[in-house]
Amino acid sequence: MKNLIFGLCFALFLSNPVRAEDANAIHVDVVAKTSSSWDGSTLPGYPKGTPEITILKITVPPGVQLPMHEHPVINAGVLLSGELTVVTEDNKTLHLKAGEPIVEVVNKWHYGKNEGKTAAEILVFYAGVQGTPISIKK
Repeated sequence: MKNLIFGLCFALFLSNPVRAEDANAIHVDVVAKTSSSWDGSTLPGYPKGTPEITILKITVPPGVQLPMHEHPVINAGVLLSGELTVVTEDNKTLHLKAGEPIVEVVNKWHYGKNEGKTAAEILVFYAGVQGTPISIKK
């Protein structure tokens, strides 16, 4: 019940913009809102089970490539710093710069690589269910 009340209050807050002349106004930017992943695929439905949210801050050093992997759960993130390139098994490519969001591909093999000169830091939110891994290596 608390979650429902909080959700309704938050939705009400988002639907009523604050006046621009209010110097103490809270500003809300929608960073991403979509039903598709970055490659244009429709996101799958949420699985049945006890929800489990995982939030990871991942640092990829310069020149490092992650192994080929897939995510069985919906996830999205924001690149906090650096640059990151994501490549699917069928060679679809996304280049991210600091501040840009990503809604990740689900159940598709892909990898990320840092082609920049500084570490890439990304904050990623995974919406899964208990007992389901958030990532599987190939």
